[in-house]
Amino acid sequence: MRKRKTTIIMIIFFFIGLLTLFYPSLSNYYNEKKQSRMISNYENIINSNNFIDFEKEKESAINYNIALSKIKEPLLNYDRLNNYYDLLNINKDGMMGYITIEKIKVELPIYHGTSNEVLNSSVGHIEGSSLPIGGLTTHSVLSAHRGLPSAKLFTNLDRLEIGDTFKITILDEVLTYQVDKIVIVKPNNRDNIKIEENKDYITLLTCTPYGINTHRLLVRGVRIENTKKKSYITTEGFKINNLIVVPILSMPIILLLLIITIIKPVKRVNINKYEEFLYPHGR
Repeated sequence: MRKRKTTIIMIIFFFIGLLTLFYPSLSNYYNEKKQSRMISNYENIINSNNFIDFEKEKESAINYNIALSKIKEPLLNYDRLNNYYDLLNINKDGMMGYITIEKIKVELPIYHGTSNEVLNSSVGHIEGSSLPIGGLTTHSVLSAHRGLPSAKLFTNLDRLEIGDTFKITILDEVLTYQVDKIVIVKPNNRDNIKIEENKDYITLLTCTPYGINTHRLLVRGVRIENTKKKSYITTEGFKINNLIVVPILSMPIILLLLIITIIKPVKRVNINKYEEFLYPHGR
């Protein structure tokens, strides 16, 4: 009986350890599938709904950016404009578009604001910065976490170098930006994300150093002409990873062994028969 209990405890601990070991891979896989699904839904809305007035949506966003640029310290006083969440919100779910960074193999939805709900699974647009629709005298700031066990997001943003590009898809338009500046600043330093006259910037923001998060990594891109047609990348969520397959296959087997161990009766040994064999004439 004691041996059975020990076996059960060992299997339980092994099962818990396996779940802990593969949680990041499984969770990241789930999140990337979810992100890809959101982007696919966005594309379907853009391509199949004739009732969307793209020019009107863009005009409203442009007017917002013009009004924002006239506010002194817009990153602090953005609440003077009260229609932020209604703009570029064609599906009424807060998604305004998506970003594609081919070098680090990520394609992520962009949402209004930087709430915990947004940043735990996607990219947030920092309110007080320009809406990411391009145009002179605009500077949009997009933020995402790095190092989350549940999602990759901007974990590899530090791999970008001067000259690399990323794309922003907003409504029916794709905007291409080329990295021209990379800096590390303290969290309260806003000098590098301000709107500049006649400049068209988007800055990608995340925490650094990895796992410590005392500073902010800023990767700024300047608008350039699109060099090629839009191409969709295959994120990790669409790949079958061995780290995903192993736990999926092994967990049912371990669970089955646990059930068998629990319900299988222990075969009793007839000690008397062994004594008769060993000691035919008695002890």
